[in-house]
Amino acid sequence: MFDARAFWVTSPGSGELRTESVPEPGPGEVLVRTLHSGVSRGTETLVFQGRVPENQWASMRAPFQDGDFPGPVKYGYLNVGVVEQGAPELIGKTVFSLFPHQTRYVVGGEKVTVVPDDVPARRAVLTGTVETAVNAVWDAHPQVGDRITVVGAGMVGASVAAILAGFPGADVQLVDADPARKTVAAALGTDFARPEDAATERDLVIHASANPAGLARSLELLRTEGTVVELSWYGDRDVPLRLGENFHSRRLTIRSSQVGGIRPERGRTYAERLVLALKLLRDDRFEALLTGRSGFDELPAVMPRLADGGLPALCHVIDYPDGN
Repeated sequence: MFDARAFWVTSPGSGELRTESVPEPGPGEVLVRTLHSGVSRGTETLVFQGRVPENQWASMRAPFQDGDFPGPVKYGYLNVGVVEQGAPELIGKTVFSLFPHQTRYVVGGEKVTVVPDDVPARRAVLTGTVETAVNAVWDAHPQVGDRITVVGAGMVGASVAAILAGFPGADVQLVDADPARKTVAAALGTDFARPEDAATERDLVIHASANPAGLARSLELLRTEGTVVELSWYGDRDVPLRLGENFHSRRLTIRSSQVGGIRPERGRTYAERLVLALKLLRDDRFEALLTGRSGFDELPAVMPRLADGGLPALCHVIDYPDGN
Protein backbone atom coordinates (compact mmCIF):
# COMPACT_ATOMS: atom_id res chain seq x y z
CA MET A 1 0.00 0.00 0.00
CA PHE A 2 1.06 3.57 -0.71
CA ASP A 3 -0.05 6.76 1.02
CA ALA A 4 -1.49 9.41 -1.28
CA ARG A 5 -3.29 12.71 -0.86
CA ALA A 6 -6.39 13.75 -2.77
CA PHE A 7 -8.57 16.84 -3.03
CA TRP A 8 -12.19 16.35 -1.94
CA VAL A 9 -15.14 18.72 -2.16
CA THR A 10 -16.45 18.33 1.39
CA SER A 11 -19.57 20.48 0.93
CA PRO A 12 -20.65 23.11 -1.63
CA GLY A 13 -17.96 25.79 -1.71
CA SER A 14 -15.46 23.97 0.54
CA GLY A 15 -12.74 21.41 0.01
CA GLU A 16 -9.84 19.73 1.77
CA LEU A 17 -6.89 17.42 1.17
CA ARG A 18 -7.36 13.88 2.48
CA THR A 19 -4.90 11.03 2.96
CA GLU A 20 -5.78 7.84 1.10
CA SER A 21 -4.27 4.38 0.77
CA VAL A 22 -3.37 3.26 -2.73
CA PRO A 23 -2.86 -0.48 -3.35
CA GLU A 24 -0.05 -2.10 -5.27
CA PRO A 25 -1.01 -2.38 -8.95
CA GLY A 26 -2.48 -5.72 -9.92
CA PRO A 27 -2.26 -7.49 -13.29
CA GLY A 28 -2.88 -5.04 -16.12
CA GLU A 29 -2.79 -2.03 -13.77
CA VAL A 30 -0.32 0.84 -13.38
CA LEU A 31 0.74 3.04 -10.49
CA VAL A 32 0.90 6.69 -11.59
CA ARG A 33 2.62 9.56 -9.75
CA THR A 34 0.89 12.80 -10.67
CA LEU A 35 2.98 15.63 -12.13
CA HIS A 36 0.20 18.11 -12.95
CA SER A 37 -3.58 18.30 -12.93
CA GLY A 38 -5.85 20.93 -14.38
CA VAL A 39 -8.94 22.64 -13.01
CA SER A 40 -11.80 22.91 -15.48
CA ARG A 41 -13.35 26.35 -15.00
CA GLY A 42 -16.69 25.09 -16.31
CA THR A 43 -18.04 21.79 -15.03
CA GLU A 44 -15.59 21.39 -12.17
CA THR A 45 -16.39 24.73 -10.56
CA LEU A 46 -20.11 23.96 -10.82
CA VAL A 47 -19.41 20.71 -8.97
CA PHE A 48 -17.41 22.60 -6.34
CA GLN A 49 -20.32 24.99 -5.82
CA GLY A 50 -22.80 22.12 -5.48
CA ARG A 51 -24.73 23.11 -8.59
CA VAL A 52 -25.22 19.71 -10.24
CA PRO A 53 -29.00 19.09 -10.45
CA GLU A 54 -30.04 15.89 -8.68
CA ASN A 55 -31.52 14.47 -11.90
CA GLN A 56 -28.04 14.75 -13.47
CA TRP A 57 -26.03 13.14 -10.69
CA ALA A 58 -25.67 9.84 -12.53
CA SER A 59 -24.79 11.30 -15.95
CA MET A 60 -22.31 13.83 -14.51
CA ARG A 61 -20.19 11.30 -12.64
CA ALA A 62 -16.52 11.54 -13.59
CA PRO A 63 -14.83 8.27 -14.66
CA PHE A 64 -12.85 7.88 -11.42
CA GLN A 65 -15.08 9.86 -9.07
CA ASP A 66 -15.36 8.82 -5.43
CA GLY A 67 -18.28 9.92 -3.29
CA ASP A 68 -21.50 11.46 -4.48
CA PHE A 69 -22.89 14.88 -5.33
CA PRO A 70 -23.13 17.37 -3.76
CA GLY A 71 -20.41 16.05 -1.44
CA PRO A 72 -18.17 14.80 -0.08
CA VAL A 73 -16.94 13.99 -3.56
CA LYS A 74 -13.54 13.53 -5.24
CA TYR A 75 -13.96 15.00 -8.69
CA GLY A 76 -11.72 15.93 -11.62
CA TYR A 77 -10.57 14.62 -14.98
CA LEU A 78 -7.41 16.39 -16.17
CA ASN A 79 -4.41 14.47 -14.81
CA VAL A 80 -0.88 13.99 -16.15
CA GLY A 81 1.64 11.78 -14.39
CA VAL A 82 4.44 9.29 -14.79
CA VAL A 83 4.00 5.52 -14.51
CA GLU A 84 6.10 4.12 -11.66
CA GLN A 85 4.94 0.49 -11.55
CA GLY A 86 2.92 -1.91 -13.64
CA ALA A 87 3.05 -2.79 -17.32
CA PRO A 88 6.76 -2.82 -18.32
CA GLU A 89 6.10 -1.00 -21.60
CA LEU A 90 4.56 1.93 -19.66
CA ILE A 91 7.03 2.31 -16.79
CA GLY A 92 8.67 5.75 -16.98
CA LYS A 93 6.15 7.01 -19.54
CA THR A 94 4.30 10.30 -19.08
CA VAL A 95 0.58 9.61 -19.36
CA PHE A 96 -2.77 11.41 -19.34
CA SER A 97 -5.79 10.04 -17.52
CA LEU A 98 -9.24 11.20 -16.47
CA PHE A 99 -8.32 10.91 -12.78
CA PRO A 100 -9.12 13.54 -10.12
CA HIS A 101 -6.60 15.64 -8.18
CA GLN A 102 -4.55 12.99 -6.34
CA THR A 103 -0.81 12.54 -5.79
CA ARG A 104 -0.66 8.82 -6.68
CA TYR A 105 -3.25 6.39 -8.00
CA VAL A 106 -3.72 2.97 -9.58
CA VAL A 107 -5.79 2.41 -12.72
CA GLY A 108 -5.97 -0.13 -15.52
CA GLY A 109 -3.23 0.32 -18.10
CA GLU A 110 -5.86 0.80 -20.79
CA LYS A 111 -7.16 3.87 -18.91
CA VAL A 112 -4.02 5.94 -19.49
CA THR A 113 -2.85 7.51 -22.76
CA VAL A 114 0.85 8.05 -23.42
CA VAL A 115 1.79 11.70 -23.90
CA PRO A 116 3.99 12.23 -27.00
CA ASP A 117 7.56 13.31 -26.24
CA ASP A 118 7.00 16.63 -28.02
CA VAL A 119 4.00 17.61 -25.86
CA PRO A 120 5.07 19.24 -22.55
CA ALA A 121 3.56 17.47 -19.54
CA ARG A 122 2.03 20.70 -18.23
CA ARG A 123 0.28 21.37 -21.56
CA ALA A 124 -1.01 17.81 -21.67
CA VAL A 125 -3.50 18.57 -18.87
CA LEU A 126 -5.56 20.19 -21.65
CA THR A 127 -6.13 16.79 -23.27
CA GLY A 128 -9.61 16.34 -21.84
CA THR A 129 -10.62 19.85 -22.91
CA VAL A 130 -9.22 19.48 -26.41
CA GLU A 131 -11.02 16.13 -26.62
CA THR A 132 -14.28 18.01 -25.93
CA ALA A 133 -13.40 20.52 -28.64
CA VAL A 134 -12.68 17.73 -31.13
CA ASN A 135 -16.10 16.26 -30.44
CA ALA A 136 -17.69 19.68 -30.93
CA VAL A 137 -16.05 20.11 -34.32
CA TRP A 138 -17.20 16.62 -35.33
CA ASP A 139 -20.75 17.53 -34.29
CA ALA A 140 -20.62 20.93 -36.02
CA HIS A 141 -19.73 19.61 -39.50
CA PRO A 142 -17.88 22.77 -40.66
CA GLN A 143 -17.52 23.18 -44.41
CA VAL A 144 -14.66 24.67 -46.44
CA GLY A 145 -14.99 28.44 -46.48
CA ASP A 146 -17.56 28.63 -43.67
CA ARG A 147 -18.06 31.81 -41.66
CA ILE A 148 -17.71 30.47 -38.11
CA THR A 149 -18.06 32.21 -34.77
CA VAL A 150 -17.13 30.75 -31.39
CA VAL A 151 -18.95 32.52 -28.56
CA GLY A 152 -17.15 32.16 -25.23
CA ALA A 153 -13.35 32.23 -25.01
CA GLY A 154 -13.00 29.91 -22.04
CA MET A 155 -11.06 26.65 -22.08
CA VAL A 156 -13.44 24.81 -24.38
CA GLY A 157 -14.31 27.73 -26.66
CA ALA A 158 -10.66 28.69 -27.10
CA SER A 159 -9.76 25.06 -27.88
CA VAL A 160 -12.49 24.91 -30.53
CA ALA A 161 -11.24 28.18 -32.04
CA ALA A 162 -7.67 26.86 -32.11
CA ILE A 163 -8.75 23.77 -34.06
CA LEU A 164 -10.96 25.70 -36.49
CA ALA A 165 -8.36 28.41 -37.09
CA GLY A 166 -6.60 26.03 -39.46
CA PHE A 167 -9.72 24.90 -41.29
CA PRO A 168 -9.42 25.51 -45.06
CA GLY A 169 -10.83 28.86 -46.12
CA ALA A 170 -12.73 29.40 -42.87
CA ASP A 171 -13.38 32.86 -41.44
CA VAL A 172 -13.20 32.27 -37.67
CA GLN A 173 -14.11 34.86 -35.05
CA LEU A 174 -13.79 34.34 -31.29
CA VAL A 175 -16.33 36.35 -29.26
CA ASP A 176 -16.16 37.13 -25.55
CA ALA A 177 -17.40 39.86 -23.21
CA ASP A 178 -13.93 40.15 -21.65
CA PRO A 179 -11.75 42.36 -23.88
CA ALA A 180 -8.64 40.76 -22.36
CA ARG A 181 -9.46 37.58 -24.32
CA LYS A 182 -8.39 39.43 -27.48
CA THR A 183 -4.84 38.44 -26.57
CA VAL A 184 -5.87 34.77 -26.48
CA ALA A 185 -7.58 35.06 -29.87
CA ALA A 186 -4.44 36.63 -31.36
CA ALA A 187 -2.29 33.80 -30.00
CA LEU A 188 -4.66 31.25 -31.53
CA GLY A 189 -4.75 33.00 -34.92
CA THR A 190 -8.40 34.08 -34.96
CA ASP A 191 -10.27 37.36 -35.14
CA PHE A 192 -11.83 38.72 -31.93
CA ALA A 193 -14.93 40.74 -31.12
CA ARG A 194 -17.08 41.76 -28.17
CA PRO A 195 -20.64 40.34 -28.37
CA GLU A 196 -22.13 43.65 -29.49
CA ASP A 197 -19.55 43.99 -32.29
CA ALA A 198 -19.58 40.39 -33.52
CA ALA A 199 -19.97 39.64 -37.22
CA THR A 200 -23.41 38.52 -38.37
CA GLU A 201 -24.68 36.27 -41.18
CA ARG A 202 -22.58 33.38 -39.91
CA ASP A 203 -22.95 29.86 -41.25
CA LEU A 204 -22.08 28.25 -37.94
CA VAL A 205 -21.88 29.47 -34.35
CA ILE A 206 -20.40 27.31 -31.59
CA HIS A 207 -21.55 28.48 -28.18
CA ALA A 208 -19.39 27.80 -25.11
CA SER A 209 -19.92 30.76 -22.77
CA ALA A 210 -22.18 28.91 -20.27
CA ASN A 211 -24.28 32.08 -20.19
CA PRO A 212 -27.87 32.17 -21.48
CA ALA A 213 -27.22 35.63 -22.93
CA GLY A 214 -24.42 34.11 -25.00
CA LEU A 215 -26.77 31.52 -26.48
CA ALA A 216 -29.32 34.22 -27.32
CA ARG A 217 -26.62 36.28 -29.02
CA SER A 218 -25.38 33.21 -30.90
CA LEU A 219 -28.80 32.82 -32.54
CA GLU A 220 -28.74 36.48 -33.57
CA LEU A 221 -25.42 36.00 -35.39
CA LEU A 222 -26.67 33.28 -37.73
CA ARG A 223 -27.67 33.59 -41.37
CA THR A 224 -30.97 32.04 -42.47
CA GLU A 225 -30.84 28.25 -41.89
CA GLY A 226 -27.65 28.59 -39.85
CA THR A 227 -26.77 26.36 -36.89
CA VAL A 228 -25.73 26.93 -33.29
CA VAL A 229 -23.83 24.05 -31.70
CA GLU A 230 -24.38 24.27 -27.93
CA LEU A 231 -21.44 23.15 -25.80
CA SER A 232 -22.33 24.92 -22.55
CA TRP A 233 -23.49 23.00 -19.54
CA TYR A 234 -25.59 25.18 -17.24
CA GLY A 235 -25.91 23.03 -14.12
CA ASP A 236 -29.07 24.10 -12.29
CA ARG A 237 -29.58 27.39 -14.19
CA ASP A 238 -32.68 28.15 -16.24
CA VAL A 239 -31.98 29.13 -19.86
CA PRO A 240 -34.63 31.48 -21.27
CA LEU A 241 -34.69 31.92 -25.06
CA ARG A 242 -36.89 34.17 -27.19
CA LEU A 243 -37.89 31.68 -29.86
CA GLY A 244 -40.85 33.71 -31.08
CA GLU A 245 -38.77 36.08 -33.19
CA ASN A 246 -36.38 34.89 -35.93
CA PHE A 247 -35.93 31.31 -34.78
CA HIS A 248 -38.77 29.90 -36.92
CA SER A 249 -38.89 32.42 -39.73
CA ARG A 250 -35.17 32.01 -40.44
CA ARG A 251 -35.25 28.22 -39.90
CA LEU A 252 -32.44 28.24 -37.32
CA THR A 253 -31.07 25.12 -35.64
CA ILE A 254 -29.70 24.50 -32.15
CA ARG A 255 -27.68 21.28 -31.94
CA SER A 256 -26.29 19.92 -28.68
CA SER A 257 -22.79 18.50 -28.32
CA GLN A 258 -21.51 16.59 -25.33
CA VAL A 259 -18.16 14.86 -24.90
CA GLY A 260 -19.78 11.71 -23.48
CA GLY A 261 -21.00 10.60 -26.90
CA ILE A 262 -19.32 10.25 -30.32
CA ARG A 263 -21.43 10.37 -33.47
CA PRO A 264 -21.59 6.75 -34.71
CA GLU A 265 -20.74 7.76 -38.26
CA ARG A 266 -17.36 9.05 -37.08
CA GLY A 267 -16.22 5.47 -36.56
CA ARG A 268 -13.86 6.47 -33.74
CA THR A 269 -13.40 5.11 -30.22
CA TYR A 270 -12.92 7.24 -27.11
CA ALA A 271 -9.29 6.08 -26.94
CA GLU A 272 -8.69 7.23 -30.53
CA ARG A 273 -10.24 10.61 -29.73
CA LEU A 274 -7.81 11.05 -26.81
CA VAL A 275 -4.84 10.19 -29.00
CA LEU A 276 -6.01 12.78 -31.54
CA ALA A 277 -6.34 15.42 -28.82
CA LEU A 278 -2.75 14.80 -27.73
CA LYS A 279 -1.52 15.07 -31.33
CA LEU A 280 -3.22 18.46 -31.62
CA LEU A 281 -1.51 19.60 -28.42
CA ARG A 282 1.84 19.51 -30.20
CA ASP A 283 0.78 22.97 -31.40
CA ASP A 284 2.41 25.67 -29.25
CA ARG A 285 -0.64 27.92 -29.65
CA PHE A 286 -2.36 25.95 -26.88
CA GLU A 287 0.08 27.48 -24.38
CA ALA A 288 -2.21 30.52 -24.43
CA LEU A 289 -4.83 28.49 -22.53
CA LEU A 290 -2.52 27.86 -19.55
CA THR A 291 -3.05 31.04 -17.58
CA GLY A 292 -2.11 30.19 -14.00
CA ARG A 293 -0.54 27.62 -11.74
CA SER A 294 -0.55 26.71 -8.05
CA GLY A 295 0.89 24.01 -5.85
CA PHE A 296 -1.17 20.99 -4.87
CA ASP A 297 -1.19 22.03 -1.21
CA GLU A 298 -2.88 25.29 -2.22
CA LEU A 299 -5.91 23.62 -3.83
CA PRO A 300 -8.35 24.09 -0.89
CA ALA A 301 -7.71 27.85 -1.02
CA VAL A 302 -7.46 28.12 -4.81
CA MET A 303 -10.72 26.34 -5.75
CA PRO A 304 -13.06 28.91 -4.12
CA ARG A 305 -11.23 31.72 -5.92
CA LEU A 306 -11.50 29.95 -9.27
CA ALA A 307 -15.18 29.21 -8.68
CA ASP A 308 -16.17 32.79 -7.82
CA GLY A 309 -13.96 34.41 -10.46
CA GLY A 310 -11.63 35.99 -7.91
CA LEU A 311 -8.75 34.19 -9.63
CA PRO A 312 -9.20 34.73 -13.38
CA ALA A 313 -7.99 31.82 -15.45
CA LEU A 314 -8.63 29.65 -18.46
CA CYS A 315 -6.89 26.42 -17.42
CA HIS A 316 -5.35 26.65 -13.96
CA VAL A 317 -2.56 24.09 -13.60
CA ILE A 318 -1.88 22.35 -10.31
CA ASP A 319 1.77 21.35 -9.80
CA TYR A 320 2.62 18.37 -7.58
CA PRO A 321 5.76 18.21 -5.41
CA ASP A 322 8.46 15.65 -6.21
CA GLY A 323 7.77 12.54 -4.22
CA ASN A 324 4.26 13.90 -3.42
